[in-house]
Parts: sequence; structure tokens; C-alpha cells
Amino acid sequence: MGGMTVKIRGFHWALVLVGLVMGLMLAVQFRLTRDIQETPPVKQTQTLAAQVNQAKKERDELQRRVSDLRARLDEVAAGPRLNALKEELNRVRITAGLVEVSGPGVEVTLNDSNQILQPGQNPNLYVLHDEDVLKIINELKAAGAEAIAINGQRMLATSEIRCIGPTILTNRNQRLTPPFVISAIGNPDNLINSLQMRGGVVEQLRFWGIQVEVKKVAQLTVPAYTGGVRFEYARPLEEGVKQ
Repeated sequence: MGGMTVKIRGFHWALVLVGLVMGLMLAVQFRLTRDIQETPPVKQTQTLAAQVNQAKKERDELQRRVSDLRARLDEVAAGPRLNALKEELNRVRITAGLVEVSGPGVEVTLNDSNQILQPGQNPNLYVLHDEDVLKIINELKAAGAEAIAINGQRMLATSEIRCIGPTILTNRNQRLTPPFVISAIGNPDNLINSLQMRGGVVEQLRFWGIQVEVKKVAQLTVPAYTGGVRFEYARPLEEGVKQ
């Protein structure tokens, strides 16, 4: 019995010793791990990893918002209000002469008189002047012309027409020489009737021998204005504001 008791006590102390050793090893391991984690490189790595994860979350949120905005934009783009705005913008651009347009209309060709002058006749009466071209353009506008060009120069509300010797200047000193070909889009019958009415501008020009040819065109093209447009003094008034 005495021998058995000694063996049990020895085994007990062995277990206690093993437990102490394992506890010590765990404590050392824990401290070592903590020390490693608290070193600057590891902290930086953990911080960067956290920032990367946060950036990924923010990116995912931004992508979701972009998708939502695109969906809303598609809804607006297909809406009737935007279509109405696009139509209004196209009308304004056509009126302003900023886009090339095509359609039915008339073509008027003007050239100086080819008559042989008699002694004493004033030669200035038998050549084209800026006022002659202006009369044709004004008549076309009054008859409903929607777009007008002279020798490929689109006419705007601010386009000038003035004589410089045998040439005409327009659209900020664009020089034009005869023959002058005036293209006008509109109702061809209305345009021709306005020009060829009895006592009208065409009859007056032909009286002085000016060469005038007017013809209908089923489909003609009027180019866009290519110069600059600058308003230095004119400013739009706010709606409802009077001066």
C-alpha cells in the first residue's frame, strides 16, 4: 500500500508540473503574439487593410448610386418634357442659323446687266447694289422664308449687306462677288409669287437690265452659319422684369 500511495502522489505532482509548464507556454505565446501585433509594421498593415476594406465599401456604395442615377437619367431622357425641350432647342438653333437645314424653296440668281450702255447713261443703274440684294431678301422673309443664304453664307438677324466696289460684304466682312445666288427654304409658290408680283422687286430690277432668274427647287440645302456670334451689350431680361 505504501508503494502505491507514493506512485499516486508522484503522478499528481507530474500533472501539476505539466499544467504549470503548459500555462507558462501559453502565457509566453500570448505575450509574443501581442508584442508582434503591437509592432509598427503590423499596425500599419492592419490600418491599411482596414482602409482598403472601407474604400471597397465606399466604392460599392458609389457604384450603387451611379446605377441609380443612370436609371433616373434614362427615365428623364425618355420623358415627354425632355423631348419637348429638344424640339424647342432645334427650333431655336434653326432660327439662329446654327445648323444646316434642307427643304423645298427657291433659288434666285442675280447678275449685273449685260446691256450695252448708250452715251450718257449712268452705269451705276445697270449694276447690282447692296440695296438690290436687300430687297430680294426682305421680300423672301416677308413671304415666310425659314432659312436664307447668299453664295453659301447663311443670313442671320445680325448679318450686314453692304457694297464695297463691285462686291458685297456680309457676315463680318465675308466678300461676295456676282453672280449672287440666294437660296431660300420655304413654300416655293409663296416665295415666287412674292418676288414676281406685278411692280415687285424682280420687275423693277429687270427694268434696268439686271439679270434675275427665279426657280423652284424641290430640295435645297442652306448651310449653317460658321462665324462667331458675340453679344457685348445685349443682355436677356428676366421674366416679368421691365425697364
